[in-house]
Amino acid sequence: MAPPPAAVDGGEAPQGRQQQQQQQGGFGITGIIRIAVFLYFASKFFSPKKPTESSALISNLFQKGQPMDMWLYLSEHEKFNDFGNEAALVWHETNIPYSVWGPESTRLLTLKHHPSEALKHNGSLYAHVFFAHSGYSPDPSDPEYQPQAAFGRTHPVVVYLPKKRADKKKSLLGSSPDSGEDQAASKVVDDTEDDSVDDGPVEWVSYWKPNITINLVADFTQYPKTGIPPNIAPYMNIDPITGNYYPTVFFNEFWLLRDKLIPLNQTVTELSLNLEVGPISMTKWQLFLQIDQSFQIHRSYGSMLEGEADELKRVFLEGNPYLLAVTMAVSLLHSVFDFLAFKNDIQFWNKNKSMEGLSAKTVLVSFICQLIIFLYLLDNDTSWMILASSGIGCIIEFWKIGKAMRIEIDRTGRIPMLRLRDRESYVRNKTKEYDDIAMKYLCYVLFLLVVGLCIYSLMYERHKSWYSWILSSLTSCVYMFGFIMMCPQLFINYKLKSVAHLPWRQMTYKFLNTIIDDLFAFVIKMPTLHRLSVFRDDLIFLIYIYQRWIYPVDKKRVNEFGFGGEDDQAVQSADVDAAKEEEKKTN
Repeated sequence: MAPPPAAVDGGEAPQGRQQQQQQQGGFGITGIIRIAVFLYFASKFFSPKKPTESSALISNLFQKGQPMDMWLYLSEHEKFNDFGNEAALVWHETNIPYSVWGPESTRLLTLKHHPSEALKHNGSLYAHVFFAHSGYSPDPSDPEYQPQAAFGRTHPVVVYLPKKRADKKKSLLGSSPDSGEDQAASKVVDDTEDDSVDDGPVEWVSYWKPNITINLVADFTQYPKTGIPPNIAPYMNIDPITGNYYPTVFFNEFWLLRDKLIPLNQTVTELSLNLEVGPISMTKWQLFLQIDQSFQIHRSYGSMLEGEADELKRVFLEGNPYLLAVTMAVSLLHSVFDFLAFKNDIQFWNKNKSMEGLSAKTVLVSFICQLIIFLYLLDNDTSWMILASSGIGCIIEFWKIGKAMRIEIDRTGRIPMLRLRDRESYVRNKTKEYDDIAMKYLCYVLFLLVVGLCIYSLMYERHKSWYSWILSSLTSCVYMFGFIMMCPQLFINYKLKSVAHLPWRQMTYKFLNTIIDDLFAFVIKMPTLHRLSVFRDDLIFLIYIYQRWIYPVDKKRVNEFGFGGEDDQAVQSADVDAAKEEEKKTN
C-alpha cells in the first residue's frame, strides 16, 4: 500500500532545503578564498617595487679616474696612528688617478733603510699605506678627516721562514780530499748531525722583502650585501656607515721569489727597498689569487715540494716567451708520444706468444733498473706523484717478466722463493745462446764502470748513509749506462739476421720522443751526462733502423703476435686441400 502524498511531500521538503543551504554556504567560503588568493598574487606582480631592493647592493666609494694621494709609513708596530712622525713617512705621492692605466698612475721609488738593533734580532717591520681623496688627510684626528674619503692597509716587510735543516750528508770514510772551505762546510754539517738537533724545535729566521708592489684593484662591481664572492670577501674593506666598499689594496708578491729575500742578522747595516704603486685589473688579480691557492693545495697534498712553485715562476720570468711557447707545444707532443708508446708496449707484451728473437735478459735488467730508480726517489723525499709514476712503471716491468719468463714458486725449502725459468720459444733457435753471449761481455764492462763510479763517489762525495751511497751509485750507473740494456737485442738481431720480432710501432713513438729530447738538449739547461744520454738513444735507434733496412722480411720468423708468414701459407694451403677433398666427395 503506497504512502499518502502528504507524507511524501513532508519528507522531501526539509531535505531539499538543507542541501540548498549547504550549496549556498559552500559557494560563499570558496569565493572568499579565491578572492584572497587573487588579491595576494596581484599585489606581488602589479605592485611597484620596494625602494629597499636597490639599497641591498654595495658599490665602490671611489670613482674611476678620481685623483688620490698616498702615504707610506714604516714602523715596527703593527698598529699605526703616529701620522705626525716625519721620520716614519718614507713615501708620499699626490694626484694618482684611480683605475687609470698609464705613466701618471704608476709611481716608483727606491730607498735605503738602516735596520735597528731590534730588527736585526728577529724584530718586525710593517709598511702602513694610506690613500685619500686629493686634498684630504688620512689622519683620523685631523678636523678635515672624512671616513669615506680615506682608507689604508698594513703589510709586513719582514717575513719569518723556518730555517733549513742541516744537511745530513757526510763523508762515509771520515775524511775527504776537498778544499779547505769544503772541509769547513763538511765539519759544520757533521757537527749538526745530532738527533737532538734534528728532533728539536724548528728555528725561524727573519728575511727582508726587497720589493713592495702596491696594486689598487680596478673593481666597480655592485655586490649584494649577502652575496660577495668568497674568494674576494677576505680582501674587501667595507665602510660600516654606508655599507659600501673601499678600493681593494693588493700587495703583489706573486713574482717575489724566496731566493730574492735577504736574511737579517747583526752584520746587515743597510737594506734596499724598491717601492711601486699602480693599478691592477680584476681579472689579473683573481688569477694571481687562484694560482697561489692552487700552489697551496698542491703543497698540502704533497704533489708539490717547497720551492717548485718558485721554479715554475722563474721559467716565466727568465725565459723567452717564444721559446716557452715552443717548449710547451713540444712537451705536449712528448706526452702524447709517451702515452702511445706506453699503450703499444702493453699491447705488444699482452699479445706476444713467443720469445723467439727477443732478449729476456733485457726485460729482467730493465725491471732491476726501474726498481733502483724507485728506491732512489723514495730515499730522496720525492713528491708522491712522481713516486706513483715510478712505482707503476716498476709494476709494469715486473709484469713483463711474467710474459718473458715463467715465474714459479719453489716451496721445497723452508722459505718459499720465486724461480724464473726460460720459455721454450726463448730457448730454441739459439735466442738464449745469443742473449747469454751478449750479456756476458756487457756485464764485464758494466762491472768495471760500476766499481769505478762507486769508488769515486765514496771518496769525493758525501752521503746520508751507506744505504744512500749504494742507491745513488746504482742510480748513476743506470742513468749513464742505460744503453747497455739495448745492446743484447742488437746482438740477437745481428745473429738472427732479422728484426721482424720487434715491436716497431712502440719503438717508432719512442724514437719520436728521442727527437724531442734532442730539441730539449739544445734549448734547456741540463747536466752534461743527461745531454749525452739523449744522443746515446739516437745512436741505438739509428742502429735499429739500419738493421731493419739490411735484413729482409723473413717469413719463417714470427711477428709480435707469435705468428709467422709460413703459418698463414700453411693454413691457406690446408684450406684449399680440404675444399678439393670436399668437392671430390660431392661429385
